[in-house]
Amino acid sequence: MALPQAGDTAPDFTAQDQNGTSHTLANYRGRRVALYFYPKDDTSGCTAQACDLRDNYQSLLAAGIQVLGVSIDSEKSHQKFATKYDLPFPLLVDEDKKIVQDYGVWQEKSMYGRKYMGTMRYTFLIDTEGKIERVITKVDTKNHAAQLL
Repeated sequence: MALPQAGDTAPDFTAQDQNGTSHTLANYRGRRVALYFYPKDDTSGCTAQACDLRDNYQSLLAAGIQVLGVSIDSEKSHQKFATKYDLPFPLLVDEDKKIVQDYGVWQEKSMYGRKYMGTMRYTFLIDTEGKIERVITKVDTKNHAAQLL
């Protein structure tokens, strides 16, 4: 699927987080959502990004932004990652790759000349009505909260 753009309605989803709690995008209407996609739990870039969001979480909440992370890792993997770094926001499990495909972030990547499919590090800022406000495709892992604020 193509990458949704600013002004598009954000694709709805229902997914479990690291604690088995179910989240549906429609339930966040009335609040802005930073839906951030990341490749893998507990890797250097993903950890830097998650910790920056954690360290600035109160500022994001004060700005009316709820943070939701998404990767194709398991609930157990998310739970270890969230516990290890004391992450205060939900990490959604997308093992069947439905959300990453609906948002167009499951793309061909290349490392050391080898091509493979993986999750792009993109963030969608979704407005109170469920429309995409902004798409961040050049995520600064160490200053991601500032990009959202």
